Amino acid sequence: MNKTILITGAVAALLAVLLGAFGAHGLEKLVDSDNIDSFQTGVRYQMYHAIVCIILGNMTMVRDVAKKRIFYFFLSGITLFSGSIYLLVLDEVLGISLSGIGFITPLGGFMLILGWIFFITSLIKIK
Repeated sequence: MNKTILITGAVAALLAVLLGAFGAHGLEKLVDSDNIDSFQTGVRYQMYHAIVCIILGNMTMVRDVAKKRIFYFFLSGITLFSGSIYLLVLDEVLGISLSGIGFITPLGGFMLILGWIFFITSLIKIK
């Protein structure tokens, strides 16, 4: 499981760098500055949690069951939170209305919060 967490964290970090570059250099001609700011928020949260996944995958003090739970909360949070932001920002560019998926963003944020709660709980339980 550690290898999966590490690889997923590294891939998520790579994608955050690529999407961040796109947001900084490619989006300016396509969307307004508020949307660019939203896009960058998605990128930041993705990168933060990618780095935490890399740290988590290297931790030996956290039990494997807890690692797995934390990882899945972070992965679903990244996908739902950052992914929905990317889609909502690009809906104009894609030519389709995705405003109906706006409820997914806070759900993704909630998954990230749960991941942190389980992470903190597992750290407290270390003897």
